[in-house]
Amino acid sequence: MTTPGPTVRTAVHGYPRIGPDRELKRACESYWKGETTAAELDEVSARLRKDVYARLRAAGVDDIPSNTFSHYDHVLDTAVMFDLVPARFASPAAAGDRDEELRRYFALARGLQGAPPLEMTKWFDTNYHYLVPELAPGTRPRLVGDKPVAEFLEAAEAGYRTRPVLVGPLTFLMLSKPADEAPPGWEPIELLDQLLDAYGQLLVRLGEVGAEQVRFDEPILATDAGRRATDRLGHAYRTLGALTGRPRILVSSYFGSIGAEALRVLKESPVEAVGLDLVTDAEGIADLAAVSGLGGTGLVAGVVDGRNVWRTDVPAASATLGTLLALTDELTVSTSCSLMHVPLDLDAETSLPPELRGALAFAEQKAREVVLLGRMLSGQAAEEGAGSPPPAPSFTDARVRARLDALRPEALERPADRDVPAVGPLATTTIGSFPQTSELRRARAAHRRGETTREEYDEVLRREIDRVIALQEDIGLDVLVHGEPERNDMVQYFAEQLEGFATTENGWVQSYGSRCVRPPILFGDVSRPRAMTVEWTSYAQSRTDKPVKGMLTGPVTMLAWSFVRTDQPLGDTARQVALALRDEAADLERAGIRHIQVDEAALRELLPLREEHRARYLEWAVGAFRLATSGLSPSTTVHTHMCYSEFGAVVGAVEALDADVTSIEAARSRMELVEELGRRGYKRGIGPGVYDIHSPRVPSVEEIEAALRLAVRHVGPERLWVNPDCGLKTRGYEEVGQALRNMVEAARRVRATPGQ
Repeated sequence: MTTPGPTVRTAVHGYPRIGPDRELKRACESYWKGETTAAELDEVSARLRKDVYARLRAAGVDDIPSNTFSHYDHVLDTAVMFDLVPARFASPAAAGDRDEELRRYFALARGLQGAPPLEMTKWFDTNYHYLVPELAPGTRPRLVGDKPVAEFLEAAEAGYRTRPVLVGPLTFLMLSKPADEAPPGWEPIELLDQLLDAYGQLLVRLGEVGAEQVRFDEPILATDAGRRATDRLGHAYRTLGALTGRPRILVSSYFGSIGAEALRVLKESPVEAVGLDLVTDAEGIADLAAVSGLGGTGLVAGVVDGRNVWRTDVPAASATLGTLLALTDELTVSTSCSLMHVPLDLDAETSLPPELRGALAFAEQKAREVVLLGRMLSGQAAEEGAGSPPPAPSFTDARVRARLDALRPEALERPADRDVPAVGPLATTTIGSFPQTSELRRARAAHRRGETTREEYDEVLRREIDRVIALQEDIGLDVLVHGEPERNDMVQYFAEQLEGFATTENGWVQSYGSRCVRPPILFGDVSRPRAMTVEWTSYAQSRTDKPVKGMLTGPVTMLAWSFVRTDQPLGDTARQVALALRDEAADLERAGIRHIQVDEAALRELLPLREEHRARYLEWAVGAFRLATSGLSPSTTVHTHMCYSEFGAVVGAVEALDADVTSIEAARSRMELVEELGRRGYKRGIGPGVYDIHSPRVPSVEEIEAALRLAVRHVGPERLWVNPDCGLKTRGYEEVGQALRNMVEAARRVRATPGQ
């Protein structure tokens, strides 16, 4: 017989919003093509929201969140709701014109001819992307939308009492960027008071329609900048807390500890509850002790990992929760962050090895873990279940560990004097992938189902490579790629061929907008049984006299875009991946490939949010890249690529990679990193992206030419490469062909008159 315990509630921060079968992706893309109406898109969206509420209720979760759904991005939703839209986009649609409203919304994310989209970057250190609002001193926030209210009422009508979730005002402003017209030194946080007025109106409105509590998400507090903003934090929540008729306020942070000072400020403010991530950073409990607990302020304790797929260690989490009962009068068990960062349901997987499957939990299972912990703590359930076991002996490989132990320091060095192939000023190339056609996807699926032979599938791939090589030669690119028709995803493709990884059938996770990925599960020691890319790269090289780049995904990116084992340091795992890639790079070189690109798109993404942890990360991240590439000869050009991140904090690391050419996102960020590299005297090749592949718009020759001339002023034409922002797999051939022709023509013009 269990002994009754204290009353404990349960909650989750958020839930996957794409649907069990990626219904949101298909609905949005159908709408963009004009195949369905706004009403049909809204119907699918409403059905997906209600499915989430039903799943969470069935799991037994007490506090179900609303306003966590988005057609594209929750930061974009906030900007539109407060009319924080750049002037280059059309004025707000007339009331009731839903189709025009949606077109304007998606234009902000995807751009229009003559109106580039908002910049896109990573949501803290996750693989989710958000759109960066552009603000200026003349910006006037005002409440013009009612999405949180409408979704709360929609849920209530369906029988669900929800807790609306809002992006917190500090996080929203500190993630925004100054618009071009803003004066030097001005920062969006200066709009705080005006934005608080708009938030206040929304908060009161939510109270009027019956919301009992509203959650403000302030993950910015886990960063150094957020920790320094405690004065503004206190001001913001004293202001909102003073409103009459408001719901209860929960201020929640995640992705790390917020520090004792921020916790003290929130404890002394009028807010009723505070949410903490107690998984990512163990300092959270020490912070609570430092402020002598929260007393009458409630605590939402994030003890179930919302970002990785391993089962919760139930006894350990239960012990942690037990200590928290003495630090607050009102305890809620929760996930550490939104579950949108993990796949929906482990039950949808049928091919995972049993010993691995038993260690996993996806969103559906993690919601149940939250409920189990809540019931255990309140005495309604006996302790049951166990944490994910450590990797079994079969998950380790003595040969891999012996090779790493035998490496000498010189294994990380390439000769300073290199004889890399001369290509010429403003050399043109692409990042790697070309459009994945419906024919390719059908052929891959048919081969996977066993409906076609290997030779039949290979013939499809050869035809596509022939097409891509011919197209690039016709356009006039200098360094070609094979187009990657055999690859479903830049990480999954390698994970399927490396020991130590497992892949899922339905483990989809949203990356941005309608883009979904299936992150592999890195569970054991990593090794390469056989060559992975040599066959198709060599075939492509045989079809042209121009150089063809070999394309590999770097060790840090393999980790960042996978669910990684937690039983050893990330740096150790990265070295194992790097060793496998080193072997692959050597095989490419032996096959005659003289340009080899090792993509580290996620180098900035994994950068710790706090300065004190960054040096150690960059040490092993740079070391892993150099381990993967340093075995190449001085006559091979090593390329790397980084996409959609803010690079200022890692400029030194970009140099330390010692790559001969680094291509970067720059189309939406207006060459900011190129300017920084120029100031630092960067001596290697640099390829700033001049074609934004995340938008369907085709940049003009003049637009690309202007960007290149800006870049030439900072680094000079000899070291400047010309390329798109990222791979082209998500685009169509018609737009890609024209955009690349414009890119080559722009490079020709600048090459002819570089000093203009």
